[in-house]
Amino acid sequence: MTHPYTSSPTPEAAAAPITRFRDEHRFLSNFWFVPGGVTVAGLTGRTTEHVFQALKSGTPAEQAQILAAPTPGEAKILGGPAHRGGIITELRPDWDAIKLGVMARLQAAKYAVPELAQLLLATGDAELVEGNHWCDTFWGTCTCRSGHDGEGQNWLGRILMIQRSVLRA
Repeated sequence: MTHPYTSSPTPEAAAAPITRFRDEHRFLSNFWFVPGGVTVAGLTGRTTEHVFQALKSGTPAEQAQILAAPTPGEAKILGGPAHRGGIITELRPDWDAIKLGVMARLQAAKYAVPELAQLLLATGDAELVEGNHWCDTFWGTCTCRSGHDGEGQNWLGRILMIQRSVLRA
């Protein structure tokens, strides 16, 4: 017996991937200022970057200093290694085991803001890729001059796509 259709359904054209979190897609960045701030694990910051960096430390004084940073870039520096200006005396011993969960909770809190949720949903089915040039091959993909050539695990992009799916559900 022949199949009743003369041809297979034509899939819709796939949306172009979003490969940089800037310009009209800047809101996808962890550096985006969240209206009303974002709270996870009892810490509130102006951006997801502030809270993420603060949660690396188990010391309330260090957390407060990071959360008070005037910009997300400064929060990132404070949460980084001491030789680059970081202030964390000791990284939480469980950090590697929880950092993906922390980022997922931060994105859920960020996109609980209705206007940000609408922006994320408006990305449709586009693949979200946190493209960068600063050699971050864990959270994104790197196109730096060190020869990474688009390499990376893109965990931030993956978490954002999961959050988009959660918002649709």
